[in-house]
Amino acid sequence: MHGNYLNKTLMSSKKIAIVMGSDSDWPNMQQAADFIGAMQIEYEAKVVSAHRTPEYMFEFAKNAHQNYDVIIAGAGGAAHLPGMIASLTHLPVIGVPIKSSNSIDGWDSLLSILQMPNGVPVATVALNAAKNAGILACQILALNNKALSEKLIAYKNEMKASVLEKKLS
Repeated sequence: MHGNYLNKTLMSSKKIAIVMGSDSDWPNMQQAADFIGAMQIEYEAKVVSAHRTPEYMFEFAKNAHQNYDVIIAGAGGAAHLPGMIASLTHLPVIGVPIKSSNSIDGWDSLLSILQMPNGVPVATVALNAAKNAGILACQILALNNKALSEKLIAYKNEMKASVLEKKLS
């Protein structure tokens, strides 16, 4: 990515956590990392499996507020990771449903993340839309960061200009 929104350095005292249930989710989740990195916001990406490492997931979620401001959690199949993390932290959690090799065309992941009970919200983006999760995480941080807000406005203006420049004939 390039453009005017890269001109200012923005390092927060905390970071965005990007977690996923398996390293096979990384090619998708990397889209979030790439956008966040382009916005010059620090992030940390790691595998945290709700099913294979439940104690680690529990510890991560309970202590996440010490190191992070927002959590992006991607998962395929049963996709319990975003909701379980959201149940253990007060931080905003953005869920990325991932169409994995064992999913039912991605519907199981989408519905598992989307259908959270009242009191345990997970913001859910479209199937495999990790970039949107990265954008949303930056928008959340921009509420208290004028420089980041200006970068996001510049990014959206650049997208707008790109669309307006396209000619199909």
